[in-house]
Amino acid sequence: MLAGRMRHKDHRGNEGTLVAGGVQWMTAGRGIIHSEMPLQDDGLMWGFQLWVNLPARDKMGPPRYQEFGPDAIPEGVGEGGARVRVIAGEAQGITGPVRGIATNPLYLDVRVPSGVRFAQPLPAEHSALAYVFEGVADLGPAGEARRLRAGQLALLEGGDRIEASGGPEGGGLLLIAARPIGEPVARYGPFVMNTREELQQAVRELQAGTFLG
Repeated sequence: MLAGRMRHKDHRGNEGTLVAGGVQWMTAGRGIIHSEMPLQDDGLMWGFQLWVNLPARDKMGPPRYQEFGPDAIPEGVGEGGARVRVIAGEAQGITGPVRGIATNPLYLDVRVPSGVRFAQPLPAEHSALAYVFEGVADLGPAGEARRLRAGQLALLEGGDRIEASGGPEGGGLLLIAARPIGEPVARYGPFVMNTREELQQAVRELQAGTFLG
């Protein structure tokens, strides 16, 4: 969450309010019926919801939450003043609070002032993307960079690092990477399985009341 709040509740009795600067990482596993109610603050409501697939062996595991308030998300400041909030993985010698995820994700909230360069190592085997949500950022080495404006996303291919610099007014971007699973994906509504048959079974179990964790 960047602005506003999100009130949430599930069928197991878990409930709370996610506030600006906070993070909730839900592993749905065998299933959670989850409701969300957005709450504006001063007319603002702004945040991101990212879905990360699970390997087949983990899809029917027990559901769990990892929820952190703003003060639990560590922030590093790089040379030149680039600020990095580390949600998962490691950056600037800091490890994020989200742990125990099969795909070993890296999830960074990066703010780069104008003209300042930021560099982050990436595992060579990971898939990665960068999404600019504020201002302008130039992605890539000096002389080869590509300019992205707010609302644009770049898929990153090859290499073991990313470089970015802030545009004229600086830029804010999400840097996200994870180990590819390499399995087929079958999707229907909120279900993400590996085959159509597994989707049909999940729906039957939900209707029978035996699917939920």
